[in-house]
Amino acid sequence: MAWAIVIFGAAVWPDGDPSPALRRRVAYGRRAAEEHPDAVVFCSGGVGRHGPSEASLMARLLIEAGLDPARIALDEHSRDTMENVAAAAAFIRAEGLEGAVICSDGYHLPRCRMLFRAAGLASRAGPVTKGYAGTRSHWLRMVGREVLAYPYDLALALVARRR
Repeated sequence: MAWAIVIFGAAVWPDGDPSPALRRRVAYGRRAAEEHPDAVVFCSGGVGRHGPSEASLMARLLIEAGLDPARIALDEHSRDTMENVAAAAAFIRAEGLEGAVICSDGYHLPRCRMLFRAAGLASRAGPVTKGYAGTRSHWLRMVGREVLAYPYDLALALVARRR
């Protein structure tokens, strides 16, 4: 059974260019698409502080890199990781897919995988860079954010699961 390649959004700069994190995540998604030539690539991320949507920018970068546009599905409404996973989970179920190949930064993967587990779906890490992503100070800030977000999202996921 096929898997969906799920690319998680990251910031878009004020001039509409992708942030380094968004470029990294798209590169991970492109490598995953090469490893899984029949998989659909699910780009997830709405409009943040600056447009265009993260998902549409991801799609543009993937198409410029040679990916067939027919392989790309967009979620342009999600504003955070919880919403990204909810949209991806709904897509995976609707398409009858097995689970998600997660393309995000290493510090973000544990929370993404936990949320897919809570949604009752299989997931695995995509071809991501191990260790620091970006500068060391950026990585430390993001790890700190994840430390706070993980228990919060876990609590929300457990409440949603009971409903």
